[in-house]
This record gives sequence, C-alpha cells and structure tokens, in this order.
Amino acid sequence: MTVLLFTGDSVTDCDRRTSADGLGTGYVKLLADQLGGQTVLSTGISGHRVVDLEARWQEDVLDHDPGTVTILIGVNDMWRRYDAGDPTSTEDFAAGYRRLLERTAGRSLVLMEPFLLPVRDEQQQWREDLDPKIDVVRTLAREYGATLVPLDTALAAHPSPAEALAADGVHPTALGHEVIAAEWRRATGL
Repeated sequence: MTVLLFTGDSVTDCDRRTSADGLGTGYVKLLADQLGGQTVLSTGISGHRVVDLEARWQEDVLDHDPGTVTILIGVNDMWRRYDAGDPTSTEDFAAGYRRLLERTAGRSLVLMEPFLLPVRDEQQQWREDLDPKIDVVRTLAREYGATLVPLDTALAAHPSPAEALAADGVHPTALGHEVIAAEWRRATGL
C-alpha cells in the first residue's frame, strides 16, 4: 500500500504536531478517516512558504518514501507581502516549486491550488499577488503530469459565504476542510 503524504502550510498542518495521530484536525485527518487502510502522513507547518518546503524536503517528504505527494503551498508566499513586507516574487515561487517537483521524480504528484476567499476589503488586492502563483501551480501540474486540485476555483464557486469556508479568508473552517477533502478525492478519484 502506498504512503500518501501531504505537505504545505497551516492549512495542512492544522495542529498536527500536537495531535496524537500526527494528522491534525483538518482535511488530512478527514481524508485519512475516509480512506481507511491507507497510510497517510502530514508534514505541513504553519507559516511556511516554498523556500521553507525546500529546506525540509528531504527529511519531511523524501525520507518517508511516499508513493503520492500532495502539496498545498503559496498563500504565505502571497500573504507575507501584505502583513510583513516580505514578498516572494512569482518567479522565485515558480523556481522553488519546480525544484521541489524535480526532487520528487518517480512519485505520483497532487498539486493543490493555494486559495483566498476575501472576507475583508483589503484582501481583494491580494489577488494581484496570489493569482499569478495559482497560475504557476496550474502550469507545473500540466508540465509534471500531476493531478491538479482546483481549490481556489472550487471554494470560490461554493454556495456558502466566504466566512463559512474560511473565517479570515485563508484558514478553513470545518466546512472549508470538508470541501478541500472532497475536492482532493474528486480530483484524485480516491
């Protein structure tokens, strides 16, 4: 049975480092429960960006020898521009993401779009930074034959109000995590 490994930022982390099973309370836990019998691992860390994934890729991903690697990264690469004045250019994001995929050759890849559900007026302008990063993820999914999970599209199209899916526009509520898990399953066919 293949190891399904999920990595990324806080959306994947969801307190997994303090949970007994190491899966946290979000979409990864939901998927582990739904896919009973599968070995599911999570190595998401809150606040991380592509550069952080690169620094821990060997230990947190490759050393687990996963058959399938799911990556959800990019919102902090956008967010730090607005909350800390520390932007990640689209070019640096693409180059770092590409290096991760090159190092992960021979494994099944699932790339999840980073997403933003603007709930505050100032978040509308954040799209100018996030949208090109979403385009990078889409392009890399095509180039590497990865399964794309169109989270930004799916969450934006969901009939629930944005606040019901992510109270701050970024961190999913329980309903938001349910939608993410459902979209992952729909895209992967698992």
